[in-house]
Amino acid sequence: MSSDNAASATGTTPVAEAASEPIKAIRLRHPWRIVFAVILILLLVWFIADALQRPAYGWPYVVKYIFDKRISAAALVTLELTVLSMAIAIVLGLVLAVMRLSPNPVVKYVAWLYLWFFRGTPVYVQLVFWGLFSLIYKNLFVGVPWTHIGFTIDLGFMSNTFVIAVVGLALNEAAYMAEIVRAGLLSVDSGQKEAATALGMSWGQTMGRIVVPQSMRVIIPPTGNEVISMLKTTSLVAAIPLTIELYGVSRDISAVTFTPIPLLIVACAWYLLFTSILMVGQYYLERRFSRGVGERRPPQGTAPPGTITETVQVMRGSEGGPVV
Repeated sequence: MSSDNAASATGTTPVAEAASEPIKAIRLRHPWRIVFAVILILLLVWFIADALQRPAYGWPYVVKYIFDKRISAAALVTLELTVLSMAIAIVLGLVLAVMRLSPNPVVKYVAWLYLWFFRGTPVYVQLVFWGLFSLIYKNLFVGVPWTHIGFTIDLGFMSNTFVIAVVGLALNEAAYMAEIVRAGLLSVDSGQKEAATALGMSWGQTMGRIVVPQSMRVIIPPTGNEVISMLKTTSLVAAIPLTIELYGVSRDISAVTFTPIPLLIVACAWYLLFTSILMVGQYYLERRFSRGVGERRPPQGTAPPGTITETVQVMRGSEGGPVV
């Protein structure tokens, strides 16, 4: 029997046999990459060795104050400012994003006006204004203007600098979170919403089960960046003034000990610690909400993503019947 007849008898061809053999790939050599990496390592070692020898850095003071009780307490205040401000900003940003997507032009343009103001003015200027807020608004009258019909709200709590810092940071951050959330919601194909509506799902069910889970893949990365940015922005609350956070306390200590550089290194070390923890959390969140994306191609016979047919296929069982 000839080789062709034997191949046809076994159902294989010489081309198929050649294709099934493993490919022996030869890695390309890039000597300049190795040279560049060595230069970078040498520069890093040189910088560290030089910094350790310079007395201006004041390494004994760094070791002395790195775990000082005042510094650790201030670091906790910085975390509280970050968490509270971001929590309020995320909720308010979600509301603003929904308002921006509203078909009502009044609601849409009120949200746009909010974003225009808070994204168009520096956060430091806004914090200075909030620091003067208690001088402008000691109380707030709610009712009919120029009459006594209504009631008065005492705004004395706005004289608390910590509360002012949280409000000022949250209102500024909400403008950016609104655009992040809006981009995430718009990234979900409209066919997904149409399929959910065709299946009789309510608006809340559509958002909770279809739109929001898919949009989180787009929302999480920039939100993680905003949390890290908020952690560092808390150093600007000195404009209120609030000086019990990390940078404020380190600056006050350095003003007494005349060691500004070591205390700046201490503050940077704490900021880097918190930032590293947040980056690790962001990595696992991104991996959690990116499962199934780009891992493998859909099998034969499935509809492309973002269509009504695809959504109906997902919500039906493997036998073609409805999910029970």
